[in-house]
Formats: sequence, C-alpha cells, structure tokens
Amino acid sequence: MRARAGLALLLMLTACGGVSAQPSSGPSATPAGTVRLYTSVVQQTVDAVVKPFQAAHPGVTVDVFRAPTGQLDARMAAEQRQGGIQADVLWQTDPLSMQQFAGQRLLRQWTPSEQHAVAAGYRGSGFWGTRILSLVIVHRAELAAPPADWNDLLSPAYKGAVAIPDPGFAGSAYGALAYFGLSPAYGIDFYRKLKANGAVQVSAIGDVITGVAEGRFKVGMALDVIAKQEITKGSPIRIAWPKSGAIAIYSPIAVLASTQNPNADEAFVDFVLSEAGQKAIAATGWQPIRTGLAGVPTPGGKQVEPDWTAAFRRQTELLREYRTIFGA
Repeated sequence: MRARAGLALLLMLTACGGVSAQPSSGPSATPAGTVRLYTSVVQQTVDAVVKPFQAAHPGVTVDVFRAPTGQLDARMAAEQRQGGIQADVLWQTDPLSMQQFAGQRLLRQWTPSEQHAVAAGYRGSGFWGTRILSLVIVHRAELAAPPADWNDLLSPAYKGAVAIPDPGFAGSAYGALAYFGLSPAYGIDFYRKLKANGAVQVSAIGDVITGVAEGRFKVGMALDVIAKQEITKGSPIRIAWPKSGAIAIYSPIAVLASTQNPNADEAFVDFVLSEAGQKAIAATGWQPIRTGLAGVPTPGGKQVEPDWTAAFRRQTELLREYRTIFGA
C-alpha cells in the first residue's frame, strides 16, 4: 500500500470511466445522514473541523477514513475496480492528486455558497482549496551555517545527508515535484542533482523530520506547521525559510459524483469553507484559504507555487521522470 497508485490509478480510472452528476448550487434541505470522508489531512485538523460541523448539524454523522495520499489513492483505485468509490467527500493534501479524479469526471459539479471565499487560482473542476501548506527546509539545530535556499541542498556539505519525501506517498511532496519540475530555475534536473549528492528518499514528511531530529540527516524538506509542532515538543530541529520562497500547496476538497447524500456532503464542504470552518483549520496551525480573518497564522516568509494548470497537464510525465531518478 505504500506505493502511489500514480500512473496505474490514472489508467484504471480511464478504463472504468467516470460518473457525472447534475450541477447543484449547494444544500437546500436540512442535512441528515452520514458523510463518508476520505482524507489525507492530518487527524488534528480533521477533528477540529468535524466537531463544530456536527454540533451545527446534529443530524449528520461524519465517518472518516484517513491515510497518506498514496495509500488513499490506492484504496480508491481498489474500490473503483470493485464497483465504486465508497467516499462521499474527498479532502486531499494537494490539487494534483485531486485533479486525477476531476479529469475522470468523478467529482460532483456544484457551486458552494462559500465559493466566493476561495480565490480563482485555488479552484478546479469540482474542487476548492481549504488551506495552504508551506514546504520549507528543516535542519539540525546545531548546524552553524544552515541552508538559506533550495539550491543549498546540493552543497557537498550535505552530501548523503538530505532527506526528501516521496511524491508517490506524500501529497505535499507531489506539489513540490510540480514546482521544481516546471520551474526554469530548477527543472527535473534539480532532482538529478539531489540524487547525485546522495539525497535519500523517505516516505513521508514525518520521516524527514524524524530522520533530521535523530541525526541520520542534516537537512530535509518538510511542512512548516509539522516542523513547528515537533520543535514545540522539544525536537532538535530548526526551520530555514527558503530565501526564494517556501513552496505553497493548496489542499482541496470535493464531493464525489457518486454520492447518495449530496445535501449533507455539500453542507460539510460549505462549512469547511466558511469562516467557522476556516478558523477551526487555522486553530491547528495551518494558513487558511480564506483571507481577511483575524488572528490566523500567516506565512513565515515569501511563498512560491507551481503553475497548477501546467502541472495538471504534465503530472503523469513529472512523476514518471521522478521515478527514473529515485525509483518507486
């Protein structure tokens, strides 16, 4: 289950086809029943949103299945082969993972009443951003001259001591692949140079942080919020916000076209995008997609992001090229 469904998932979904639904414009009746939520979002954030939603909608139960992106995609692929995806709502870490399903018309087409809170650049066909993740550099606390930018990870000083998360397992790493792979300043050659410098691929962001904290690596790529949480717990790591910019990745949510309870599902998505839902997300440390809220986390420096439109077109190619360098 640790390998990403990746190309196999895309080909399988193409063969199976998609299910489309009549467009709607948000919930109209009192929501009731069960919302089956499949998500790669951290449990703390999911819980922070589900609790107030259920308090506001006591007739709805949210049944959560949470797993890393690669495992989540693999489960959905297996369910598709067996007769149909069982999820009602999908909340992913990165838009590339979501786009695979949008491209097969597996997402319900409707307009959330809170859509105005999501900038156009953070929307797709049937999905909307919920929060922004920042991928930064983490390093051992005792490093006298920590890296200042991404290219510093190619320094001989870090030969064999750089940890990177697997884009086939972690959604945020998939977003990073889109940024580096499409950026004229880096390109897929950036990963070749990392490999030549002895960089090590691990599965998840948590594995990067643990490896740096334990001294197996000097530096690595990780999400700022996760790193901050570990620093608060006493982990001997520090964050280096890249001078050229942390990689900003938006975390999208969608309703599946095959749902049998769209009213409750749409109510949940609307809540996630609402001020109450966004504040709940922000309370767990993440930068909300909604702007203008008081007292919420702000980025620690400059942010850059992939050309998502180009990334959607080339995601299969990018992952294939990455695999030729670091393997599966």
